[in-house]
Amino acid sequence: MPDPPRDVLHYPSIHRTFLEPHLPPKTPSTASPYPFTTLTFATSLDSQLALSPGAPTALSGPESKAMTHYLRSRHDAILIGVGTAVADNPSLNCRIEGVGGYGGEGLEGQPRPIVLDPRARWEVNGETKVLKLAREGRGKAPFIITTKGAEVGGKREVLEGCGGKFIEIDTGGERKLGWRDILRALKEEGLNSVMIEGGAGVINELMSPENAELVSFVIVTIAPTWLGKGGVVVLPDRRNDSCGKPIAAARLDGVKWYPLGEDVVLCGKMKLDG
Repeated sequence: MPDPPRDVLHYPSIHRTFLEPHLPPKTPSTASPYPFTTLTFATSLDSQLALSPGAPTALSGPESKAMTHYLRSRHDAILIGVGTAVADNPSLNCRIEGVGGYGGEGLEGQPRPIVLDPRARWEVNGETKVLKLAREGRGKAPFIITTKGAEVGGKREVLEGCGGKFIEIDTGGERKLGWRDILRALKEEGLNSVMIEGGAGVINELMSPENAELVSFVIVTIAPTWLGKGGVVVLPDRRNDSCGKPIAAARLDGVKWYPLGEDVVLCGKMKLDG
């Protein structure tokens, strides 16, 4: 067996134990029409994801970065919005030692990348990083979720040539995809767990009252840094109570905190009203 690539990551077993209660069950649920859904992201102390839209911003330390890749190995799919795909040209694979392409057999442990792209504006081509990795056997090709009738042109052939595909959702003429429709479509594809990584618009939508019940767990890495004014913020819409008085937008329940290197990892469930 060839040696794993140089960018392989190590995540020791001593750090895996605390995550176990927050991970998808080994036997998937057949009762729900939706997959086990983990919302995860790294943030600064001032609740920011990046210095500005599209600006690469290193927040997590090496231990937390390896943890993120381990989490990917424990989910069937990882999901991002098209804005993140366009800005970052991300790899969307898992680099933990022992998964497929990194010392393991086939594509075992590699999640399926999912990109939400309602209008099919992501220009996938031969230089798209996630497709390169799929051709090299170091990741899977993405599924791209669009609204029904979106113009995909020659991108379909490029995507399907690497093992990916477009998933069209009928929104009845609406330009926006609903989260219940998105997650149901993933479950119908045999994806029983999904790790949602961003960007900010995706995260803020899922933290809203109408979508919070779809999230199984939230795992947040908090880095010991302030980014300052003008960054990309996790900031769901504020709510009002029945009297019109402002109340907290969202809150976690059953929270556990774990130090990891210089970062802190927060795990909890969305607290639902009532």
